[in-house]
Amino acid sequence: MTRPVAVGLDGSPASLAAADWGAREALRRDLPLRLVHTWEWQPYTHAPLVGTDAPRLWSERVPHEAAAELRYRYPDLEIAADHLTGPPPEVLCDVAKESELLAIGSEGLGRLAGFFIGSVAMSTVAHIERPVVLVRAGTTAVDEHRLATDGRPLTAMPYRPVVLGLDLSRPCLDVIRFAFETASLRAAPLRVIHGWNPPAFFAYGIGVEPGLRADLTAQETDALRIALRRWQEKYPGIDVIEQSVIGQPAHHLVDAGSDAGLVVIGRRANRLSAGPARIGHIAHAVMHHCPAPVAVVPHE
Repeated sequence: MTRPVAVGLDGSPASLAAADWGAREALRRDLPLRLVHTWEWQPYTHAPLVGTDAPRLWSERVPHEAAAELRYRYPDLEIAADHLTGPPPEVLCDVAKESELLAIGSEGLGRLAGFFIGSVAMSTVAHIERPVVLVRAGTTAVDEHRLATDGRPLTAMPYRPVVLGLDLSRPCLDVIRFAFETASLRAAPLRVIHGWNPPAFFAYGIGVEPGLRADLTAQETDALRIALRRWQEKYPGIDVIEQSVIGQPAHHLVDAGSDAGLVVIGRRANRLSAGPARIGHIAHAVMHHCPAPVAVVPHE
C-alpha cells in the first residue's frame, strides 16, 4: 500500500502553505497527496445568523478548493481531498498512521515572538506516531532554494541545507534516517548539529586543566562522527556538515533554521508510558521559533 503525504487543513494561510509544501514533498517522494479537513460539530449557545448548515458547508469546501488550486499548480500530482468528522487531533493522528508524513501549519507572530502553534497542532505532534512537519504561514518554494544571482530559474538553484538536531545520549535511528532520506531527495547538504555542555565545574574554573575543554570537544566531535559513519556510507552522495557545539541545542537549531530548507528534530514517543504524551523542551522551542519548516520525528 502506497502511503501518501497528508496535510491537515483548516482554511488558514498557514495550512494552505502546508498544503503547498506537502504537494512539493509528494512530488519529490513520488507519492500521492491527501488533503484532510476535519469537522467537529459544536453546540450553539444562541441561534446562528446564517443558518446551521453554513459552517458545515464551508468546512466541506476547504479541502476541495485547496485541491483544485494545487491541481492547477501541479498537474502531474495525484491529489485526494477528504472531509472527515471528529475531534481534529484524533482524526489527524489516524490519518497520519496511513501516511508517509503529515504536514500542518503554524501561524507567525513576528521574529522575536516566534510562531503560534495551536492546540490542535500541539496535541497532534504530541501523539502522532509518524513524522509531522510544521510549516509557517507564507512559506513558498522560494524558501527551499538558494536565491539565484545570475538569472537562473528557481528550479535550477540548489536546495538549502537540511538541518538535523542530534542527541547522542539516546538512540534515534528513525530521526537520522528521515534526515538523510530527505536530504537525498533534495540533493541537499545535511548539516548535523549536536549541542552539548561541559561539566558544571567549568563555570567556576576550579581544578580545570587547560587542555580538558579541548579534550572534551574532541570526544564529542568523534562521537558525532562515529554516529553518522554508517549513514554516510549508505548515502555517499550527501555532503554532510558535522557540528558539535557547546550550548543549548535549541538556540543553535533556531539560528541554523534561518538558512535551512527544513529542520529535523526527534521526539520521544513514550508509547509504553501511562502518563500524558509530552513534547520535549528542545522540540517545543524549535517548533515555536524556527523560521524554517520543522519536521518532528517520533522515536523510541
